[in-house]
Amino acid sequence: TMTLFLVSTKIYQPLCIALQPQAYLILLNECKCCDCCLSPLSLQTTVKTEKGKEVVKLSPLPKRAKRTYLAMDTDKEVIVRTLQNEEDVTEEGINYVAMRNLFVREAREAMEVKVEKRTRTTHIRESAERMELGKTEWAEFRKKMNPDSLTHRPEFIVKPRGQTVWEGKTVKLHCTVAGWPKPRIAWYKNNVLIDAKAHPEKYAVESNYNMHSLEIKNCDFIDTAQYHVSALNVKGEVSSVATIVVKSRQHRGQLGVQCLAQGHFDMGLQDGFCAEHGVTFETTIIDKFEVAFGREGETLSLGCTVIVYPTVKKYQPEVVWYRNSVPLKPSKWVHTHWSGERATVTLVHLNKEDEGMYTLRVNTKSGFDTYSAYVFVRDADVEVEGVPVAPLDVRCHDANKDYVVVTWKQPAVEGSSSILGYYIDRCEVGTHHWAQCNDSPVKYARFPVTGLVEGRSYIFRVRALNKEGVSRPSRVSEAVVAMDPSDRARLRAGPSAPFTGMIKFTEEDPTVGVVPGEPCDVVVTEATKSYVVLAWKPPVQRGHEGVMYYIEKCISGTDIWQRVNTGMPVKSPRFALFDLAEGKSYSFRVRCCNSAGVGEASVSTGEITVGDKLELPSAPGNPVATRNTDTSVVVIWGASQVKHLVGYYIEYTVVGTDKWMPCNNKPVKQTRFVCHGLTTGTNCVFRVKAVNAAGYSQSSPDSDAVVVQAAISVPGKPTGVSLVEAVKDYMVLFWTAPASTGGADIRGYFVDYRTVKGDVVGKWHEMNHKALTTTSYKAENLKENVFYQFQVRAMNMAGVSKASLASAALECKEWTITVAGAPVGLHVLEVRDTSVVVLWEPPAFNGRTPVNGYYLDVKKASAGEEGWKAAHEKANKMKYMKVTGLKAGTSYVFRVRAQNLAGVGKPSAVLGPILAQTHPGTKEIYVDVDDDGVISMIFECSEMKEGSEFVWSKNYQTITDTSRLTIITEQGKSRAIFNSPSLEDLGIFSCVVTNTDGISSSYTLTEEGLKRLLDISHDHKFPVIPFKSEMAMDLLEKGRVRFWTQVEKCTSACQVEYIFNDVIITEGQKYTMNFDKSTGIIEMFMDSLEITDEGTFTFNLVDGKAKGTTSLVLIGDEFRELQKKSEFERAEWVRKQGPHFVEYLDFTVTPECNVLLKCKVIKVTITWSKDSIEIAEDDEDAQKIERKDVDLTFNIGKVSPLDRGHTINTCLFILFPPANSSSEITVVSTEHGIILSSMVTYYNEELRVGWLQKDAKIAASERVKSGVTGEQLWLKINEPTEKDKGKYTMDIFDGKDGVKRVFDLTGKAWEESLNLTGNVWGEPVPEVSWTKNDRELVSDERYKLKFEHGKFASITIAAVTTTDSGKYALLVKNKYGTEAGEFTVSVYNPEEEENKEEKKG
Repeated sequence: TMTLFLVSTKIYQPLCIALQPQAYLILLNECKCCDCCLSPLSLQTTVKTEKGKEVVKLSPLPKRAKRTYLAMDTDKEVIVRTLQNEEDVTEEGINYVAMRNLFVREAREAMEVKVEKRTRTTHIRESAERMELGKTEWAEFRKKMNPDSLTHRPEFIVKPRGQTVWEGKTVKLHCTVAGWPKPRIAWYKNNVLIDAKAHPEKYAVESNYNMHSLEIKNCDFIDTAQYHVSALNVKGEVSSVATIVVKSRQHRGQLGVQCLAQGHFDMGLQDGFCAEHGVTFETTIIDKFEVAFGREGETLSLGCTVIVYPTVKKYQPEVVWYRNSVPLKPSKWVHTHWSGERATVTLVHLNKEDEGMYTLRVNTKSGFDTYSAYVFVRDADVEVEGVPVAPLDVRCHDANKDYVVVTWKQPAVEGSSSILGYYIDRCEVGTHHWAQCNDSPVKYARFPVTGLVEGRSYIFRVRALNKEGVSRPSRVSEAVVAMDPSDRARLRAGPSAPFTGMIKFTEEDPTVGVVPGEPCDVVVTEATKSYVVLAWKPPVQRGHEGVMYYIEKCISGTDIWQRVNTGMPVKSPRFALFDLAEGKSYSFRVRCCNSAGVGEASVSTGEITVGDKLELPSAPGNPVATRNTDTSVVVIWGASQVKHLVGYYIEYTVVGTDKWMPCNNKPVKQTRFVCHGLTTGTNCVFRVKAVNAAGYSQSSPDSDAVVVQAAISVPGKPTGVSLVEAVKDYMVLFWTAPASTGGADIRGYFVDYRTVKGDVVGKWHEMNHKALTTTSYKAENLKENVFYQFQVRAMNMAGVSKASLASAALECKEWTITVAGAPVGLHVLEVRDTSVVVLWEPPAFNGRTPVNGYYLDVKKASAGEEGWKAAHEKANKMKYMKVTGLKAGTSYVFRVRAQNLAGVGKPSAVLGPILAQTHPGTKEIYVDVDDDGVISMIFECSEMKEGSEFVWSKNYQTITDTSRLTIITEQGKSRAIFNSPSLEDLGIFSCVVTNTDGISSSYTLTEEGLKRLLDISHDHKFPVIPFKSEMAMDLLEKGRVRFWTQVEKCTSACQVEYIFNDVIITEGQKYTMNFDKSTGIIEMFMDSLEITDEGTFTFNLVDGKAKGTTSLVLIGDEFRELQKKSEFERAEWVRKQGPHFVEYLDFTVTPECNVLLKCKVIKVTITWSKDSIEIAEDDEDAQKIERKDVDLTFNIGKVSPLDRGHTINTCLFILFPPANSSSEITVVSTEHGIILSSMVTYYNEELRVGWLQKDAKIAASERVKSGVTGEQLWLKINEPTEKDKGKYTMDIFDGKDGVKRVFDLTGKAWEESLNLTGNVWGEPVPEVSWTKNDRELVSDERYKLKFEHGKFASITIAAVTTTDSGKYALLVKNKYGTEAGEFTVSVYNPEEEENKEEKKG
């Protein structure tokens, strides 16, 4: 069935179209006589028009009826549509109808309509009869009416052309577009739709007979943009671009090269009278932001204060921010604010995309004003050393239903190795899940992402990869919707009008079940090593049902076609093929499919070889670096020969280093760039590399080295030309040097003169042809009583300055005054926040008597003449003076008056204003005494320029005598060394750096200061190690003697010599030494003192150049007394090793008057006796004896005189420790070898110990030793070998019994353990870790890791094998840094070595 819609047109001329069978079409005219239209119940009549033709006319509806359009299908159903706006009608409907008439035979006959009256019922019945015609005729009609054979997508016959116009002019863009149906035209500015109806004062859009135009009125700076025109119909969309550049007629000030080079500039046009407000607005921008530097992740704000004069109520200027001439739109990354006085832009979470030239433009109705400065964004610190930094500027292009192309720009820093490729991640908007799009990294900075879901939005990011790892991800792209481009264009164009004027037929689709045709124009749009992208046009015959596509490939040389996307057909007319073999040739073709099946294949693309079509850029031309400012350099280079250039990266390195650093982190396309942020005075070399989607070019050749300092220019004007002396035929002139030297020393001056007679002045003439080197000049050969004017020019290596202001008219006649003239040459040095040093030269005219003093006056620059105050009371005989007590940030002016016997003369020319403010980075002269005791004064300057020198003075007179001082200058540091410091050197030493902004400092050397420096010098020449305490002696247990001392401080290189009676002693059996450098305690131990040990003990310390000595004398009675005490202590210790009395036998009387005998003993069996008769256990007295642990008591009762003379004894039976009190033998591994040991309960010299190996007695040697330490019996085997394996026996005999302890030194016992120990220090206490072959170790059964007392870190490896060989490292780390101690452990198996030697043999 067919459904018929009735639509209205704007054509008032009636038109009737004959209907074919099975179709109804009625065109209704708008009613001319009233607001009503036809109703379904109105009757038809035929009338004759002015041309004599008859048409059908229906009777009108009542006024209350709504306008409706109806159609009736074969089932007698009436469909009604009410129109909301009849005027929004396009010509497309009429054109489409006219097109159909070309193929309708009955259309011609419809012009001859018989005039007859018919009711609607009759009309419908006749129509139904016509619908009974055969289907053959209808099929023929449908074939002719197929729109696919007539329609075609839009195309530009004439494209719009870019234009450059003057500001204030009107510009018009024209284009001609063909297409059927007639395309709809839309205009865009920087991708934003232009609504001409909303801004009729700015834009006008016209469309006549396929010719379209956009008119832009009163062009302004912000109209500089790219303008797109888009043409759209049902077959597709095309667009074209034109650029409009608006130029200013007049700039506010000259946009000089120097301003541009400094990275900021002002520009404006303000000469328009505003008739609306009756004023001319003047804009001034102050408090301007300078060249700014930020780091990724930080927040940066830029701002300026804007003053608009005059102020008009309720009027505000338009404030616009630009980056690289593109207006900034507020977003989550960019916040702009205008307070009415201050304009700011805040860049939230900086990224490299934010780098560029930022411009503030203030638009008023009288013109505009701008200010610009560059913003640099440095990379954030990488998490892993050596990885690349993040890519930037991720964008999406060519988005389709399931496909999008992602592009990005390579970063400036590749890391420690070249970038191997990139990973692309995608995330669906509204989620936080990132999915990696490519399994293997892609080299190109362009990648097609497939597999998107239609209708969903995505964002993308990119990560770079090199050998060290993966970079941080880039900033995410703008969101992109996976949808058909035509749908996107309709959305971008905005909603359609309520009524389009198109005639639409809806019917059962006659093309259902028809297989689509073949695609056309299959081409390869991109080809790289990683992928190939195909593009094609949809088939002409596809019906109303959507189509999808299958892609097939064929390897060159074969006839076998393979389907690439077997699983799922693609919806977009784009497809990316991966996993193709590089270097091979392929052919490709495409098939369409729908529910009816798969269509025929398209024409093959022909053989395509897989490989990179886009070549790497060529290396840029030789860069030329020139000086610019104190912190910037201008670099210019030759362009790279490359297609699709992305831009250039500039790098620099400081001469003497091999570290290259980026100047820009966002590529620039111009071949000139100002590199900011450099260090003043450094010598830098620059190079450039180009980049495109294929990668980086080779770096350009290195530029010549250039010193970072301000470029040299001509000096400023001299000032203050004045007369200091006059005679009959000559005058002496003086002037002040220019404030700006232009970056180079003033080489001289030129003086011009002219005569003045009344109001008539003569021409200027040169007085000197050779440059003057002083700021004074004797103008000779003048005429007496004639008036002259003078002007002065300064000269440096860049040229001659402009002339100074002309002096007043001066009369040439002899002076008769008696006082001195005015001092000259006033200048300042050492400008600080609260002080300044003023210097001057004596007057050229002394008067009748010589000058005997000076007076210095000072006042604030803002004060009047009454503000002058004397800086001192008494006359100053020196030609300099330091003025103190100034207020920081205040400007002052100075003048000097000379005095002689006749009085005080006239004041000098005023010097200033001078701002009391310390120059940033100013350093003072400091005194240094080196390790050799050499005294020197040091002055540093970080703002050295070409030709700058350090000039040393004493009492502000340049030092010419080198006998007292030796001057050594290295780069930005100058050292004045005193050859032989003495009282002759007292005074004020100052240093001035020439060719700078008055950088200077001074140091006053007084007699007290000199004495202090000489003392320090002596200490440095002959340094002494300070002791906290002198050597002392302690007597220890066992009678051991300890000699010790402690130093206040020492280095790790400190060494100690132990000396006895002028003979160096070393550690051995008699002496034990220890030096703890962390505490400074030095110790020496002796087990006992013998007669030969009488004498002097000395510790000699050497720590670099420092030395220290401390001694202790032990001779005579002092030594013998100490020896006795030592022997007693040793005897006591030996006694206490066996059974002994802790408290000897004594008695006490109890409260009951009983006598109680008591004593304390340990490790004994006790026998009591009375009068030498042993008390037996069965004696009565035995019951009176008690023992509790070591306490023994014997209660003998009450004593009478009869008991006098009786003796009671206690007998100690010494029970020597039996041999079997020894423990089993254990083995310990040390750094020197193996120790076998056993512990006994206590040791006595009566015990006899012998060691045997394999039942043979072991002979003592340097390698094998045995001994006793305390209660430990040991055997040391140094550097054990295979021969040391076997059974070891320790034979112990106590004089009565004996015991043997056996240990088998084989198997696991032979497996050695390894202990490694390191001393660690740090504040705060560092973290300690161990690594083996760069892998961190953890403490377990095999590895025992310890860190004790915050100082001792150790690792013990149990059962060392050859697998433990490797590179070990001890890592220590705290917040101030990290250090590592590395060493190599090699484990050898003797048996394996012997087997290898046997095999070789």
